[in-house]
Amino acid sequence: SDMKFICLTLLFVILLSFSFTEQYKVVGPADPVFAVASEDVILPCSVKPNISVFRSDLYEDHEDRNTIQIQSYRGRTKLIHQELQRGNASLKLSSVQVSDEGRYKCFIQSKSWYDDTTVNVRVEAVGRPPVITVDGFDHSGGLHLQCESEGWYPEPDLQWLDSEGISLSSETTEKHRNTDRFSVKHTITVYERDSKIHCRVKLRHHMLETLINTSNIWKQTLLITLSAFTMIPINNNCHYLCYVLICKAEFSIFFAVNVILDADMAHSHLIVSDDGKQVRNGNRKQKGVDEQKDRFDQHLGVLGKDGFSSGCFYFEVQVKGQTEWYLGVTRASVSRKGWIRLSPMNGYWTVTLRDGGYWAYESYHVSLSLSVNPQRVGVFVDYEKGLVSFYDVESIYHIYSYTDQSFDEKLYPFVCLGEGYYSWNTNSIPLIICDDY
Repeated sequence: SDMKFICLTLLFVILLSFSFTEQYKVVGPADPVFAVASEDVILPCSVKPNISVFRSDLYEDHEDRNTIQIQSYRGRTKLIHQELQRGNASLKLSSVQVSDEGRYKCFIQSKSWYDDTTVNVRVEAVGRPPVITVDGFDHSGGLHLQCESEGWYPEPDLQWLDSEGISLSSETTEKHRNTDRFSVKHTITVYERDSKIHCRVKLRHHMLETLINTSNIWKQTLLITLSAFTMIPINNNCHYLCYVLICKAEFSIFFAVNVILDADMAHSHLIVSDDGKQVRNGNRKQKGVDEQKDRFDQHLGVLGKDGFSSGCFYFEVQVKGQTEWYLGVTRASVSRKGWIRLSPMNGYWTVTLRDGGYWAYESYHVSLSLSVNPQRVGVFVDYEKGLVSFYDVESIYHIYSYTDQSFDEKLYPFVCLGEGYYSWNTNSIPLIICDDY
């Protein structure tokens, strides 16, 4: 790089009025001096052994005489005159600029002796904190993230890190230089929905980092993703769900509701947890059950305590480990006695796992072809639009939708562990209402 000779009137060229012996030496730093843009920096230079390097005719009225100084340095340089008495000729450079980067020479001479040293100044400009934006999903279910930061010098490194601190590979990289500053932009696709992703931009001595919780992003964009990529045919408009969610209160975390199961409505063999969040089959009549209540007596079913008669609502149920289940919503007035076909005609909108296969019930059985077995099922209802949709939350997959339905009374969440008309499900693994949206 180019050597910068700064004529600053006794800043880097210091004349001595006496003679040195050869034992004296001008000393500077062995390593580069790193300066931060807009801050001040000291450029070290001294005589060893220490001896005064002050001469009075170059110091007037306590100010440096710098009339021949380079214009860009005017008003930004200062010698510490008390230190000159101790052989310290270090220079303070204020309001550092990127253009100040380079090599500087500190030159000291007397009538019979001279020596010099070079100070290598490296400038770092700290840019703006990185900004992570979500660029949507691809057809394989990957979440596209973009991280961008500007205002850095020199060109910084940008890294993606997972929640364990392991570096992730960027897929595309862009960099731009605007005058003396750099901006960087990297993209990545992630498939893990329950981790935190960090975007880190760093120089040798400085680092800024931004965190995004991808689990929240997956939950908040699940339905939009499905409507955009699985093309659900609703009212001849495959983007219906996207439209609904965009227009509804910034998603409101999917219109999630707090579902609490009503033990008074549960089949007498079912055990509902004290908090109303789990139900399992006890495989025999539970003690103290009031048979006079309007319980299910054939289906191993239970309702939520609260019903909904307007707007949108959403809840999730963990079905992991269960071999037979029914999930969905039902009308308040449905019969809970005897064997019932759990279809819209009878006031039930459900999907089911039974005999190793997945089904929906319209006026006929609808076989559902699922690529993976759902571990958690989401149920979304738009009351006014007559829509009930089911999703595999883990794999981001649309299971089934009932469309163009007509609702005229409250709808209640409904979960069921099977029915005993033909066979009896003895699997005691619970169905769990999920709250970790």
